[in-house]
Formats: sequence, structure tokens, C-alpha cells
Amino acid sequence: MSEASAAPAAELAPRSHRAPLAILVALVLVAPWVVYPVFVMKALCFALFACAFNLLLGYAGLLSFGHALFFGAASYATAHAALEWGWRPELCLVFGAAVAAVLGLATGLVAIRRQGIYFAMITLALAQMFFFFSLRAEFTGGENGIQGVPRGMMFGFLDLSRTYVMYYVVAAIFLLGFAILHRTVHSPFGQVLTAIRENEPRAISLGYKVNQYKLIAFVLSAGLAGLAGGTKALVFQLASLTDVHWNTSGEVILMTLIGGLGTIFGPIAGAVFMAALENYLAQLGSWVTVTEGAIFVFCVIAFRRGMFGELSRLLKRPL
Repeated sequence: MSEASAAPAAELAPRSHRAPLAILVALVLVAPWVVYPVFVMKALCFALFACAFNLLLGYAGLLSFGHALFFGAASYATAHAALEWGWRPELCLVFGAAVAAVLGLATGLVAIRRQGIYFAMITLALAQMFFFFSLRAEFTGGENGIQGVPRGMMFGFLDLSRTYVMYYVVAAIFLLGFAILHRTVHSPFGQVLTAIRENEPRAISLGYKVNQYKLIAFVLSAGLAGLAGGTKALVFQLASLTDVHWNTSGEVILMTLIGGLGTIFGPIAGAVFMAALENYLAQLGSWVTVTEGAIFVFCVIAFRRGMFGELSRLLKRPL
């Protein structure tokens, strides 16, 4: 696939997304007046995280078992900058995303030359190394994490201590991140990523430097996952070991697969579904994990393409 042939495909796809995009924006704007705002903010943070992960797995074909590394590292970096250095929230978020992107670059340089299970295991090993670093380091607060993170005043006039102001800032961050991912996927760069996923030897034969494309995708995915993690730290005013735990990496894979791997809207649906499941089944305690596993097995058997994957097949149009 050449960039000349990829460009028309990249231009056509977004036209079919105009209605779904309008619906998505409308739902995001209306949601806090219908559903508990803090729940929706959590769902939006994890939706951005899942979308960032989907860029890597769904479009580049790279399965990372350690994406919590970037989500959690940015959470700690944002929380530390806000609490200890007294930075304004917008600077804290940029700092957190930058830390995640740098870690993504370092991780990518180590792992990107490996494929399949070897790539996945390297990312998992590095994520676990960071987990134990977070457990032992003084500035992370160990098992207590970083608590009491101040939300502050964004741009000097947006008081994030007010719930609805905080919500619409989170909504704006989510929509910005989603727009970046949407544009990336439907660009010649995104089409080359898809070509690499489908047939890497052929992409190499066409002259593409596939490792460079993979590395760029990895860093972009890490940076946006970090933006999601930093935003989550401000929403809950907390950065904890849960953010860097391997279970968080597993959850984002689950969200992506349930929503629809390789679909642009699927990870959002998967994240909202999983967040709702955890929220409304919280009284089950440890049985929540068992329930999630059963639902995952059912979805894999009944909806092998995920929610939006099956919907896309029925409508005969990419979603």
C-alpha cells in the first residue's frame, strides 16, 4: 500500500463518522446532567486510555501487556507536580503526558524490534519493574500513593474544585485526545500502520521503515495514555499503585476487545461498559472479577468483533 493509494481511503472514512461523532459529542455534553458526573469522568479517562491502547493493538498490531506503565507514571507525575511543586493543572497534565511519552520512547526502543509474545512480555516486564519502583520510591508514597492532590485553577480562571467545571475540562481533554487519534488513524500514517499490521513483510518490501512507524505509534499511544492517567489523578485527587498494577493493563485490553478491536468508537463503548459494570456490581466484592471474566468469555464467543465490530459488520460501514 503506497501513501498515494492510502490517502483516498483516509479521506473517505471520516465522512461515515460524522453522525456518530455528533452523537458522541452530544452524549458527552449531556451526560453529567443525567448520570453522576464523577462516574462519567472516570469512564472518559478510561475511554481515552482504551482508545490510545487501540491505536497500538488495533491498528499497529502490537499487543502491550504493560500499558499501565504509561497511565500510572503520568498519574504519579501529575500528582507530584500539583502537590509538591504547586504547578497549575494544565502544566501538570502536560508534564504527565510528556513523562509517559518519554517512557514510551524508552520502552519502544527496547521492545519494538521484537514481535508477538516477546514484545508483550518485554512490555509486561518493564511495567512490573516500574510497579516495584513505585512501591519503594519515597516520592510516590508507597502503598498509600499520593493523596490530596489539589485540582487548582486551570488557566487561572477555571476552578476545578467545582464538579461541573472539572467535568467539562475532562470532556474537553477526552474529545481532544480522541480527535488526535481519529485524525491519526485516518491519515496516510494510519493507513501505513494498518498495512504493517496486515502484512509486515510486504510493507517492508514497499520501502517503509516499519520499526520507525511502530515506534511513533508506540510513543503517541503512551503519551495519550499518560494524558488519561494524569487527568484521572486530578479527578480523584489520588495517584496510587492501582494505576501501575498489571490488572490495569489487563482491564484496558478487556475494554478494547469488548468494544471492538480496530474500531474507532469501540474502545469508548468498552470503557463505559466496564466502568458501569464495576460501579453497579461493586457490592459483589471479589466476585466482580469473576463476573467480568464470564462476560468477557461470552462476548468473545458471541461477539467476536466486539460491540462496534459487529455493528459495523451489520451496517456495512467502518465504525
